[in-house]
Amino acid sequence: MTAKQDTIIGNARLVLADRVIEQGWLAMSDGRIAEFGEGRAPGAADDAGGDLLMPGLIELHTDHLEMHYVPRPKVFWNPVAAVISYDGQLATSGITTVLDSLRVWREDGAEEVDGRAGLLAEAITAAREENLLRADHFLHLRCEIPMPDVVAEAKELIDRPDVRLMSLMDHTPGQRQFRDEVKLRDYYRGKGGGMTDAQLDELFARRFAYQQQYAEANMRAIVALAHQYGIPLASHDDTTEENVTDAIKDKVAVAEFPTTLEAARGLHAAGIDVLMGAPNVVRGGSHSGNIAAVDLAREGMLDILSSDYIPSSLLMAALQLPQHVPAIDLASAIRTVTKTPAEAVGLSDRGEIAVGKRADLIRVHVARNLPVVRSVWREGGRVA
Repeated sequence: MTAKQDTIIGNARLVLADRVIEQGWLAMSDGRIAEFGEGRAPGAADDAGGDLLMPGLIELHTDHLEMHYVPRPKVFWNPVAAVISYDGQLATSGITTVLDSLRVWREDGAEEVDGRAGLLAEAITAAREENLLRADHFLHLRCEIPMPDVVAEAKELIDRPDVRLMSLMDHTPGQRQFRDEVKLRDYYRGKGGGMTDAQLDELFARRFAYQQQYAEANMRAIVALAHQYGIPLASHDDTTEENVTDAIKDKVAVAEFPTTLEAARGLHAAGIDVLMGAPNVVRGGSHSGNIAAVDLAREGMLDILSSDYIPSSLLMAALQLPQHVPAIDLASAIRTVTKTPAEAVGLSDRGEIAVGKRADLIRVHVARNLPVVRSVWREGGRVA
């Protein structure tokens, strides 16, 4: 990362947490936002050419690192090189803070990145210590509750200082995201390099057995572990009223990808932030046939967006939201990818243009209805 320096940017559309300054300026000093205002900048300034200037994006859930580490079936890349490549893609997509979602479970014959959470966490640490990263990286531990060793594996990572979120997942066939087993079979055929029906039958039978034997005890243990270490919890793919009741009981802070309007309504009413996928917004619906993110936005129940598997979708979706839902203005849309996710995981020092906040900023040009990130600053240092 480049050294922090005093910088003034003028002739910009400043996206604040509650409004947009159509022509404004901003000054950074010592890694923080020092001043900002309307009109012409006081003194010499870098000309933003009328582009948007907004907080750097905050990403709570992306498993995109796995695609860099295993770019082809059975091909494992150097893990630190994978982290650096992935980090560069995040930064040029406007993401300045990311919670890297690591799978905390092992399962024979399922997916090749299973059981690699510790290795990837160490690769992230190594890249950070060598000052090779553009974005600020934290960890999101994705805990597949029915897996036999998930509690032991979570305990191996839980006391790391960069753990900021734990999610409670259960991908047992026939429920939550994949109530339709046909869609789940299609998913695994695509992810697993062509699994046969017989192999999928064996996998699903094992998943059912694991859930029956381990899920209840593991859920209680993971929830207790998160509360013990003061780490926010996320539920995952909530579908039913029972799922909502469990999320409330477990003191969940974020509900990732609820699959039905009824679940989202119950979660939102309980004060739990509802997170949906940015690709869902960009594509106009869920790839799994579940509730559309835009439908939740129209109901006032969309709090946070996540790029999930396409980093560039995060900024695209936020800028498209006001087009889909006129009641959502630009400032409100940008909050779903900045201030709200930052607050959900206790990162109160970033996520908005305000004096004293971290100077994590992006300059965005929009052409042909597509955003292009022209400049990225992290703590006042230019990183892209």
